[in-house]
Formats: sequence, C-alpha cells, structure tokens
Amino acid sequence: MSTPTYWDYLRLPDLLELQGGLDGQPSPDELHFIVVHQSFELWFKLVLSQLRLARDHLAAPRLPEERVPFVVHHLGRVNAILRLCVEQFAVMETLPPQDFLDFRDKLVPSSGFQSFQMRELELVLGLRQDQRIKYAGTDPLAHIRAQSHSPASAKVAGKLEAAMAETTLHTSVMAWLQRTPIMGSNPGDPDDDAMVDAFLSEYLAKTEGHQREGIETLVRALSENDRPAITARVEAGLAATRAFLTPDDREARRARAGLLFIESYRELPLLAWPRLLLDTVCELEEQLLLFRNRHARMVERTIGRRVGTGGSSGVDYLDQTASYRVFPELWAVRSCLLPRERLPGLRGGERYGFAAG
Repeated sequence: MSTPTYWDYLRLPDLLELQGGLDGQPSPDELHFIVVHQSFELWFKLVLSQLRLARDHLAAPRLPEERVPFVVHHLGRVNAILRLCVEQFAVMETLPPQDFLDFRDKLVPSSGFQSFQMRELELVLGLRQDQRIKYAGTDPLAHIRAQSHSPASAKVAGKLEAAMAETTLHTSVMAWLQRTPIMGSNPGDPDDDAMVDAFLSEYLAKTEGHQREGIETLVRALSENDRPAITARVEAGLAATRAFLTPDDREARRARAGLLFIESYRELPLLAWPRLLLDTVCELEEQLLLFRNRHARMVERTIGRRVGTGGSSGVDYLDQTASYRVFPELWAVRSCLLPRERLPGLRGGERYGFAAG
C-alpha cells in the first residue's frame, strides 16, 4: 500500500467533484450556494455523530461520574458547530437577491426543508411528532417519505424511519436525571419516594414564602393599587411551579426533582459536572433556536416573503419552527429556583463531596 497523501485521506478529488449542480456547469453564484449548503450538511453529519455518542452514554443504566465530562465535551462540540453554522449564514448573505433569482427556478420543487439530516437531528434530540409545524399543509416527515421515488430517496426515508425508533437525547437526559441522589437518597432506596416528596414539599413552602415577601416588596416600590395585579401574577407563577414540580407521574416527578436539586445545590462537588451538562444541553437548544431565527432572517433578506421553492409559506414557516422546545424542563426549572439562603437545609451532604484517595 502506498503512503497516503492529504488528498487521499480526505478523498478530496471525489469531494470536489460534488459541486456540479444539476447540469454540471454552475455559475459562480450557484457554486457559492451549493458549497455553503453542502458545508451545512457536513456539519450536520458531525452533529448527529456527537449527539448519538452523548445520548448513548446518558441512556446507559449507569453513567459513571468520571464519564460526565466526556459527555459535556461532546455536547460542547455540538454547540461550537452550531455557533459556526449561525455565523455561516453571513457567507450565504453575500449572494444578492437578484443573483439568486438567476438560478432559483432550478431548485423547484426541491427545498432546504428536505434537509433530511436536520429532520434526523430533530428526531435524535426528541422533537415530538405533535410539535411539528406542517410544511405546505403536510406532515414534514410524510413529505419526505413521499419523495421516495429513487434509490437515494428511499435510503433517505429509511434513515428517518430508523431515527424514529431510536432512544432520544431528551429521553436519556430525563432518565439520567431520574437517577440523581436527592438529599442523599437514591431511586430504589426504601424511603426514596418519601424523601423526594419531602424535598419538594419543603422547597415549595419556601418558594411560597419567598414569593409572598416579593409581593410586599413590589407593592412598597410601586403602590397599593398594584397589589391585586401583582398578587394575581405571583399566584399564577406559584401554581405553575407546583404543577411543574409535582406531576402525577412518579418518574417525571423524580426526574424534575433531580433537575431542581442539581440546579439548586450545584456548588457541591458531585453536582458540578452534572450541572454543567444540563447547562450545555440548554445551550444546545438555544443555539438551535438562534440557528432557526438566523436562517429565517437570511431567507427573508434574500427572497422576501415569497412562496418557498418547495411550495411552503417560506419565511412564515421558518419563523414558526422557532417555537420548538425539545427540553422544556430545562427552561421551566429556572422559574422555580430560590436564592441560596432560602434553600432547604441539605441532608446527606457527605454523599456529594469528593471521594477520598
């Protein structure tokens, strides 16, 4: 076997032959369009690899503490890629609207919506089917299945079907949270349910006291006339907090209690990396939201609000997808947190220190 060259290792001659478009003779502006979008797809391929790697660790029956930094590292790589993708839209925007119109009709009826890797990414993360915004009046995944009229299209549909059967990152994160030691108690311990309920009950009681003091602070700062409106808002917030922290489903309750415990006592050595993991997942969703918004603004700047090449409402559809939330629990818990001095007293604190050598 001969010594490989850089271009052999990266298969550059093959890669650089893949920008010919439909007729093999793209204009400079069309070449620009193809290269930018192929770059997005290469990044999506790497994102999917990293997400599955993190998901598989979190989905294991036990995630050793020393492996949590490994998961954080790979999710952090995903976030770095997504930040780069958001910035990459600036390169796309160097294509003026009139220059894009010169070749836009070649794309019909294809559409960026048919990026099956973005749909696959949503599935791996855990976007539910009932959350999806319809595309041109059609279920998004059904739309892609309907294009399966060639071997390549059938392969795309098969990849999405396989992804639908996978454990999602959301499911694995919630299962991992469910195993959190709460006040020194583990799932399966004889009194674990009672310990979790006691923690939540005390937390809610302290939350109500803190919020009612907040009413008085606001009324003093504003006026007595504002008391009814302020009280109504605080009561609505307390009701939402109670509903979030005490769902009927015991598994969901323990997972949310674990999330609350990690966020509240994050300075404990054993919880430092888990808290960073949660923050990295939250940033991942934030970066996806920024990506969707930046994508919509790039499209609006380039083609305005005309109908998309695939028949969708174009920018209006893209704007609607910015409402997606795959990890609502990680956002909701922020409304429940107390100042450090208000937290329930820690029990079983020795459980959360560094292990002695």
